[in-house]
Amino acid sequence: MVSRIRAPLFVPADRPERFSKAAASGADAVILDLEDAVAAEAKDRARAALSCSFTDLPVIVRINATGTPWHEADLAAVRALPVAGVMLPKAEGPVSVATVCRALAGHAPVLALVESALGLANARGIAALPGVARLVFGSVDYCADLGCAHLREGLLPARTELVLASRLAGKAAPLDGVTVQLDDPAVTADDARHARDLGMGGKLCIHPKQTAGVLQAFLPSEAEIGWARRVLASGDGAVSVDGAMVDEPVRLRARAILADAGQAA
Repeated sequence: MVSRIRAPLFVPADRPERFSKAAASGADAVILDLEDAVAAEAKDRARAALSCSFTDLPVIVRINATGTPWHEADLAAVRALPVAGVMLPKAEGPVSVATVCRALAGHAPVLALVESALGLANARGIAALPGVARLVFGSVDYCADLGCAHLREGLLPARTELVLASRLAGKAAPLDGVTVQLDDPAVTADDARHARDLGMGGKLCIHPKQTAGVLQAFLPSEAEIGWARRVLASGDGAVSVDGAMVDEPVRLRARAILADAGQAA
C-alpha cells in the first residue's frame, strides 16, 4: 500500500482535531507525526492520541528516532494500531534500521527517512533491507547536516542516489522531501514535477494546499499520454515518432506512462 502513495500529508499527532481535516485535504495518505512537530513535553499526549479510525486512507506514523527517550514507547504504540507504515527518522545505518524492521515484522513496513550524509552513504544498504518498503528524503535536515542551501543544484546528487538505491533494491521510487514555502502552491507543484523528472515517486506535504499540486505533478500529462499512444502505435523495431527515434526502451517508457495514467497499454 505505501508503495503507491504520492502525496502524504503530515499532521502533528498531538492535534487530533486536525486528523479528519488532513484526511479530507485530498492527500492520499496521512502521516501522524510524533517527531519534529511535537514538543518534548507533549510526546506522551501525542502518542495517546494516535488513531487510524478517522479515515480509510493509509495512516503512517512517524516515530521518534532510535536512541531517543520516546522511541521504544512509540514502537509499542504503533504495534497496537493497524497502521499502513511506520516512518523512521534519522535512518543512518542498515543495522539500526534492521532492528526497527524486526520490531515491526509482520505488522507494518518501514519508510526509512534519509536526512543526513551518513544516511545517504548507507542508502543502498538500507533500501535492501526486507522490512524497508520505501526510502524518503528528509531534504531540510540533510541540508542542515551538510551546511548547504536547500536548492535543486545541491540536492540533485542526493535525490539521484535515493532513486538509484531504490531501483537497485527493487523498491518503490522514493518520496521527495517537503517544500517549506506555504503561501504559493505552484512552487510545491513545480518542485514535485522536478522530483518526478528525476525518478522520484511522490512528495511529502506539510500543508493541505500542497496536496492537489503534488498529486497532479506525479500523473502523466495529456501530452505525455498522447506521445505514449503514438509510440505504441508505431509498431516494432526502430522507427521515427514526432521526429525522434523509437525503439524498445522508448516503448517501455511509453507503457509505464500509460500504466501510471491507469490506461491499458
